[in-house]
Amino acid sequence: MRRLLTILIATVTLATASAQKRVVLSLEQSGADQIVENFWDNTTAPHSNGITADETINHKCELFNTVQTDFYLYKADPAVATGQAVLVVPGGGLRKVCIEYDGFAFAQYLRSIGISALVLKYRLPNGHKEVPMEDMEAALNYLRTEGQAWGVDPQQVGIAGSSAGGYLAAYASTLIPDERKPAFSILVYSVISGVTRSTHHGTFGNMLGRDRCHAEQEYYSLENRVTNTTPPTLLLLADDDLTVSSISSTRYYKALKRHGVKAAMHLFPSGGHGWSGHDDYHYAEPSKRAIKDWLEILHTDNNPKTEK
Repeated sequence: MRRLLTILIATVTLATASAQKRVVLSLEQSGADQIVENFWDNTTAPHSNGITADETINHKCELFNTVQTDFYLYKADPAVATGQAVLVVPGGGLRKVCIEYDGFAFAQYLRSIGISALVLKYRLPNGHKEVPMEDMEAALNYLRTEGQAWGVDPQQVGIAGSSAGGYLAAYASTLIPDERKPAFSILVYSVISGVTRSTHHGTFGNMLGRDRCHAEQEYYSLENRVTNTTPPTLLLLADDDLTVSSISSTRYYKALKRHGVKAAMHLFPSGGHGWSGHDDYHYAEPSKRAIKDWLEILHTDNNPKTEK
């Protein structure tokens, strides 16, 4: 995906109630088919993150101080659509939303293989962990209900996330009620554990706040929250990741297998952190193929008469 050189002309709207500036990328910039702008914000959502500063965006297409929830929709061509859909949750340590590669590029790839997608511009927690969680649940529900109009099977709506976005995806797969969990999850170099040397302290600090205690971090270490109702999971990561240790994902994989959950893990020998959506990554094609194969397997499992 080309770099969004037009960042400086990103659409900026003013909220009437708070006069906070909001950043919304255009259809051209995002490559989306439709944008649901301001699904809700801090004044209309169940909870507020307490951020009062303007939303901003930098030259890397990283969003800061997000207070408005937007949905970027990518609709698969009906001729090749499988009925599956994926909620894509970008990373950024819960300090920012890295929406270009973790979000837009990922969703465009999914659309190209017949999978519809929704890229979530979520409100950052700012110590209010419930805020991005309720944004995720709202987006999953939107895909299940509104997505039916463009061929989405509500029983085949999954979630994907990279880095801290992977943490949010794993949270949705473990801690929300079973009837609202995604059908599957794809976790890319994800933050998972809060109690080992592999902890990404920035993510846990931004989610739980500076005054978090050890017991709270242990509870929200998601390898401890896996059950037999956690959905099938694909994990993608690099062995030399110095930002989020591969141990985080391997602990989660082991927990999935202990509970009999269908899972696969691809551990690439190099790549570090932040390679999702980058076509110049050495293992870009193998990682894409792993995602495609995994989704095909799940589709076949749900449609046993479908020929491969």
